[in-house]
Amino acid sequence: MTAASKPPFLLPVGVKTTVTVPASSANLGPGFDTLGLALGLYDEVTAETIADGGLEIVVSGEGEGEVPTDDRHLVVVALRRTLAHLDVAAPGLRLTCVNRIPHSRGLGSSSAAAVAGIAAAAALAAAADAPRALTTAEMVQLSSEFEGHPDNASACVLGGGVVSWTVPAVPAPDVAGYRDHAAASGAPTAPVRYGARRMDVHRDIRAYVFVPSVQSSTSVTRGLLPRLVPHADAAFNASRAALMVLALTEHPDLLLEATEDRLHQRYRAASMKESSELVDALRGAGVAAAISGAGPTVLALTTEPLPVRLSDAAVDAGFTVRELPIADGVSLA
Repeated sequence: MTAASKPPFLLPVGVKTTVTVPASSANLGPGFDTLGLALGLYDEVTAETIADGGLEIVVSGEGEGEVPTDDRHLVVVALRRTLAHLDVAAPGLRLTCVNRIPHSRGLGSSSAAAVAGIAAAAALAAAADAPRALTTAEMVQLSSEFEGHPDNASACVLGGGVVSWTVPAVPAPDVAGYRDHAAASGAPTAPVRYGARRMDVHRDIRAYVFVPSVQSSTSVTRGLLPRLVPHADAAFNASRAALMVLALTEHPDLLLEATEDRLHQRYRAASMKESSELVDALRGAGVAAAISGAGPTVLALTTEPLPVRLSDAAVDAGFTVRELPIADGVSLA
């Protein structure tokens, strides 16, 4: 048997692991698809190999009775994709998902599900002494591929604050003149690559989330963004994104200025009127606030306790207010 035809490493029945994955907030105002923050609200997934190719999924908490409990479940998709990446196969799977991250609210629930599946696959393979281990860089890459951008996913993997980036796909340079003719020929391209690095967040920074009862679709809100933006707005956001790195790590007194944005929030404001009004109210009171990811949750970053009057006003407007710690990344329970 040749190496090319060698069958995948088969996990034995009864291998079991439990992973916990944090919520995340993306953009943080100016850092569209780049800046992210892991927050201490966790989904927990237990994965176990079972016999006869079976698939059993039990979901409790957020999404119970709503998310699919078959091959379409995102944790299953991510887990199987990662096993295939490692050249590993599972006889069957049993998943128990305890979900605490609100769905479709801008707190990274889909990224958490993808990272949970990826981490569970890596842990199952390691527990069975599979030939290959998954690197952290591979976890960032695989999880970001599910989202199409790395901010939430890399925060789930690495924890803390993250700066992430995307290296766009380019035509594979294996034929002379390839780049010149790729578009016309429909030739294959090299894959998109994703990278990220963790920032340790300043110990004085406190994070509050304001979660509304309504949901939001990332695909819909992304569709509200213009294809082109003024050069002045792009330059403004570049300066604020750089400033945000300093504010998060060394100078939290700069958070209010650092969370300013001109690229995305105003274009989405009409689709989440209450959240946008809350951002304006918080910022007007001197609190650094921004839409969390694609919304409609609002994120506030402070160095002092949130004033009670602001919290009470948000509750009266229909938001649930929670202070969440800055979290580490995905871990084994």
